[in-house]
Amino acid sequence: MLIDTHCHLDFPDFEKDRQETIERAQKENIRYIINIGTSVSSSVKSIEISQKHDFIFATAGIHPTDVENISINDIEKIDEIAKNPKIAGIGEVGLDFHYSRKFEKKQREFFTYQIELAEKHKLPLVIHQREAEQEIKEILENRKLPEKIVFHCFSGDEEMLGWCMKKGFYISFTGIVTFPKASNVHNLVKIAPLDRIFIETDAPFLAPVPFRGKRNEPSYVRFILEKIAQIKQMDKEKIEDIIFRNSLTFFKR
Repeated sequence: MLIDTHCHLDFPDFEKDRQETIERAQKENIRYIINIGTSVSSSVKSIEISQKHDFIFATAGIHPTDVENISINDIEKIDEIAKNPKIAGIGEVGLDFHYSRKFEKKQREFFTYQIELAEKHKLPLVIHQREAEQEIKEILENRKLPEKIVFHCFSGDEEMLGWCMKKGFYISFTGIVTFPKASNVHNLVKIAPLDRIFIETDAPFLAPVPFRGKRNEPSYVRFILEKIAQIKQMDKEKIEDIIFRNSLTFFKR
C-alpha cells in the first residue's frame, strides 16, 4: 500500500494520457494520490481531477516562484478553495531563491499568508524550500503554525533535518534518492526517523532510476520506497507500512 504524497497530474505533461497514468498507478497499488496545487488555476484543476477519483485528493496553494503576478485577491481565492472537502492541505508554498531574490519580499509575504490559511482551516502545510533554509527557519520560528507541516523534496543538510525533527515536522523524499551520486540525500535517508518520512514522485519531475530523464508519474513511487529500504537495510514491507501510516495520518482531515 503506497501513497504518492506529492505530484502534479494537472500539469500539461499529462494532458494526453492523464487517465491512463492514473490507471497505471492503481495497478501498482498506489492507494492514494495527493495532487499538489501551485497556483489558483492549478488548485482548481487539482480539485477537478480529485473529484473524478475517490482515491485522489488535492491541495491548494501558490508556489513561491509564481508570486510575481499575483495579488491578495489570489490568497482570497485560495482561502475559498480550501473549503472544498477534497482539499487535504495548503501547498505547495514556501521560498525559492535558486534563480533570483528579486521577489524575496513578496515570496515572504505570500508564504506567511498561506501559513495563516493552513492554520485557519486546520490543514497540513506542504512547504517548498530551495536555497532558503535560514529564511524559512526565521519565518517558521516566529509565528503560530498549523499542527502538521511537511518539507517536500527534502534535500537539506543534517542540521536542517535535525531542526525539522525537533519542530515535529515531516520530510518527504523523491526520486533523487535513487540517483547514484546523491550521497547527501542517501545520508539523510540513513539518519531520518522512519516515523517522520513520506515518499513522493513530484511527477512529472525527478523520475527515479530506471526512468531518470523521462516524465515521472505516480506509479514510479515504489522505486523510491525500494531505495529507502535498501539504504536503511530494512524489510521493504515494514517500511512501506510505516510510511503509509505516516502519510495517511498526516493528510487525513
